[in-house]
Amino acid sequence: MSAPWIYLASASPRRRELLRQIGVSYRRLRVDVDETPWLGETPDAYVVRLALAKARIGCAALGRRRPAPVLGADTAVVVDDAILGKPRDRAEGLAMLTLLSGREHRVLSAVALAVPTRDAVRVQESRVRFRALTPAERAAYWDSGEPLDKAGGYAIQGRAAAFVAELRGSYSGVMGLPLFETAELLQVFGIHL
Repeated sequence: MSAPWIYLASASPRRRELLRQIGVSYRRLRVDVDETPWLGETPDAYVVRLALAKARIGCAALGRRRPAPVLGADTAVVVDDAILGKPRDRAEGLAMLTLLSGREHRVLSAVALAVPTRDAVRVQESRVRFRALTPAERAAYWDSGEPLDKAGGYAIQGRAAAFVAELRGSYSGVMGLPLFETAELLQVFGIHL
């Protein structure tokens, strides 16, 4: 029996690694989605909208050639209902780390699967609390290069693990793909692990 497979509408190496971890093969699919939050949009609605958009756009791009579902995902780091995206530069990255220092934040991860006739989405919320970070620690972390393409400006699976005083929720969700919810969705679409 061959491994189950899907199309992955994401360039994230972390999502690819997590899918391999649960035995799901994938074919990458490039999709472009504007990730600008809408005026008045809640963080929960934002991650759901983006995950569904990625899956639906990928599915539409494949047309009739689609022999497998398309998975889209999105992750947002949220502080006081403000979405912290990927830092654009050093100043923004250091500001994010300062905001996260010594306090709790939410990490929302949405995963969606789509086929031409239907789609479904699941959202996972985790709570992460960072210990207080010194200015030197924040600068050294930024200078490592790790925060550059990460929501909230950090990677829990990397050096930032040393900052995490407490995690309630899903480690894989904070990485960018909640595996419990992903496996649940795959089963709904007839893909059994």
